[in-house]
Amino acid sequence: MPPAPSQEQTKLAPEKQQHISGHGEQAVRYHGWKVMPYVIGNETCERLGTIGTTANLLVYLTTVFHIPSAAAATLLNVFSGTSNLAPLLGAFLCDAYLGRYATLAAASIASFLGMLVLTLTAAIPSLHPPPCASSSSTSCQGPTHRQLAALLASFAFLVVGAGGIRPCNLAFGADQFDPATAAGRRGIASFFNWYYFTFTIAMMVSATLIIYLQSNINWAIGLAVPTALMALSCALFFMGTRLYVRVRPEGSPFTSFAQVAKIKHTDQFRWLDKAAVVTAEDAVVDGMSAAAANPWRLCTVQQVEEVNLLAWIIPVWSSSIVYYVMLTQLGTYTVFQVMQSDRRVGRSGFEVPAGSMVVFNMVALTAWLPVYDRAVVPALRRVTGREEGITAIGLNELCYKESPESMRSVAGALSPLALAVASYASGAMVTAVERATGWLAQDIDKGRVDLFYLVVGAMSAANLAYFVVCALWYRSKNIADHGGVELLQTSSKHNADAPPAMAV
Repeated sequence: MPPAPSQEQTKLAPEKQQHISGHGEQAVRYHGWKVMPYVIGNETCERLGTIGTTANLLVYLTTVFHIPSAAAATLLNVFSGTSNLAPLLGAFLCDAYLGRYATLAAASIASFLGMLVLTLTAAIPSLHPPPCASSSSTSCQGPTHRQLAALLASFAFLVVGAGGIRPCNLAFGADQFDPATAAGRRGIASFFNWYYFTFTIAMMVSATLIIYLQSNINWAIGLAVPTALMALSCALFFMGTRLYVRVRPEGSPFTSFAQVAKIKHTDQFRWLDKAAVVTAEDAVVDGMSAAAANPWRLCTVQQVEEVNLLAWIIPVWSSSIVYYVMLTQLGTYTVFQVMQSDRRVGRSGFEVPAGSMVVFNMVALTAWLPVYDRAVVPALRRVTGREEGITAIGLNELCYKESPESMRSVAGALSPLALAVASYASGAMVTAVERATGWLAQDIDKGRVDLFYLVVGAMSAANLAYFVVCALWYRSKNIADHGGVELLQTSSKHNADAPPAMAV
C-alpha cells in the first residue's frame, strides 16, 4: 500500500508526475469538488466582507467623515486603483516565493484586519468626526489627522488583502482539479461559471442587506457584519488546508517563464525570434541542456513563444480598461445622483440606500449564469464539440487559460490591473472635467452630469470598435497533452497555414 498523501501536496506537470511515480513517490491527489465548499465558501464570504464595505465607501466618506464629494470620489478612485494594482505585486510574490496557499492565507488575514480597523473607525467616536451641527455642509467638521490616519490604515490592510486574494483565488480553485482528465477539465470550466455566480450573489447581498444596515441602521453594525463574514472566510479557508493541492513557486515569470510546458512555434511576431538566434558573441554551455551561459543575451524559443502569448492577450485585455472606466462611474457619480433623488418606496417610509442601486445590473447576471452552466454550455458542447461549449466567457477565464502555466497568478492580476488603470484614469478624468467645465458640481442639479456621461459613452463606442479589431486578430491557444508537451494550436481561421512543431 502506498503511503497516505502528506498535507503538503504539490501539483506537478504530467511529465514530472510520471517521473516521481517512477521513483516510487506519491503522486499528487486531486480532490476536486470535495474542497469547493472551502474554496468557494472562502471566496464568497471574502467578497461579502470586502465588497459589502467598499460598495458603500463613498457614502461613508461623505456622510461620516464629511469629506467633500469631489475629494471623496478622487480618494475612492485612488484606493480602488491601488487595490487593483497591488495584485500585480502579489502575483509576483506568489509565483516567485510564496505559492498560492501562503499568499491567500496572509492576504485573508490582512483583509480581516483592514475590515476590523474600518469597523473601529465607525464604532469609536474619537476615530471619526462629530455629526454635523445642522443640515448645511458648512457646519460639518472634517476628519483630524489621527482620524484620517486610522481610515488610511484600514485602507492599507485592505490593499494588502486585495493584492494577495485577487490574483490567486481563481487559479487556486482551478488547481484543485486534474487538468489531465476530461472530468477535471470540465470541473475547471464549471468552477469558472460558479465563481462568477457566487461573485454576483455576493454583490447583490452586499448591495442590499449590508448597505441597508450601514445606511439605515448603524454604520458600526453595518461594518461589523462584513467583518464577521471576513473572519468566517478565513476560518473556511484554513479548514480545507489538509485537502488542498498546492503549487510550488517556480520563480519570477518576469525573468524566467514556463520551463515545464513546451509551446509550439508560431509565425506571428517573428521579429522576436532574433532573441533566440545564436551569434558569435553568445556562449553556450556544453552538455545535454545546451543552456546559454548568459540568459540575458540568448533566449530559448520557449521564452520567445511565451512572449508571443502575452502579445496576443494584451490587446484584448487593454480593451477592458474603458469598460472599467464606465463601470467605475456606477460607484461614484451615479451614487451622488441617487443620494439627491427621492428614494422612498410607497407609503411605508422605506428609503432605498443610495449604494444599493448597483444591484439591478447584477440581477440579470445572477439569474443567467446557472442557466448558462447547466443548459447553454451542454447544448453548445454538442454543437461545437468543445468541452467548455464556447471559448472564455470572461476576461479572467481568458487570461487564465491562454497564459503560460507559470504565469497563472500573474494572469489573475491582469483583470484587477485593468480596473486599477481605469480607476486612476477615472479619478483624473473627474478632476479634469470638473476643473475645465464645471459639469460635476457639488450639487448635482447645478451641474451637467449628462454631458459627462455622453463623453464616457463615446469612449465606450470607440472602445467597442477597437475590441472587435483585437478579437478578429486574436489567435487562441488550445492545449493538447502530448507526453507532457503543451502545444499551441491557433484558431480555425489560421489552422491551415500553422507551422509544424519545433523541437526546443
